[in-house]
Amino acid sequence: MSTLQSVSSILQELERTLQGIQPNEIDELAQQILTAETIFVAGAGRSGLMMRAFAMRLMHMGHRVYVVGETITPGITQGDLLLVGSGSGETKSLTAMASKAQSTGASVAAITIAPESTLGKLSSTVVRIPASTKESTSGSSMQPMGSLFEQALLLLLDTVVLSLMEIKELQGATMFKNHANLE
Repeated sequence: MSTLQSVSSILQELERTLQGIQPNEIDELAQQILTAETIFVAGAGRSGLMMRAFAMRLMHMGHRVYVVGETITPGITQGDLLLVGSGSGETKSLTAMASKAQSTGASVAAITIAPESTLGKLSSTVVRIPASTKESTSGSSMQPMGSLFEQALLLLLDTVVLSLMEIKELQGATMFKNHANLE
């Protein structure tokens, strides 16, 4: 397969996957973000990297946001939101975080392939990305392991950013004032 064919196949997989996400789930997640006092994001591996990118955009929008596990991350409390990205919804460290957040009265939201997973059951809001887990051998993607989920996760989160920008009537130029300037 040529490079251009590979790119075309990946784009087709992403389009099919993103079209399978329910718009009302995206809207519900956006509303939870808007009402949260503080937003905490978490994910493991490459999914965690996508969640970090989302945290950066939320910061650019003026939200109080932290990445779980960083040294400056405070404790989560009632009124806060823990947003977890996990393909399987069964990563032990992430389900433990969700359980702890829930016990403090914080809200939990998940973006996952498996709404029926442990993480899905701990979450008041679940956005399902219809992809295969990295452990699956179903062949729904030509890409290795969890690549399709991780790519779709980033694009979904960018869609949430656009939704939030519209609701908050924000422009990119306004957000730029919060961009890092010690680079």
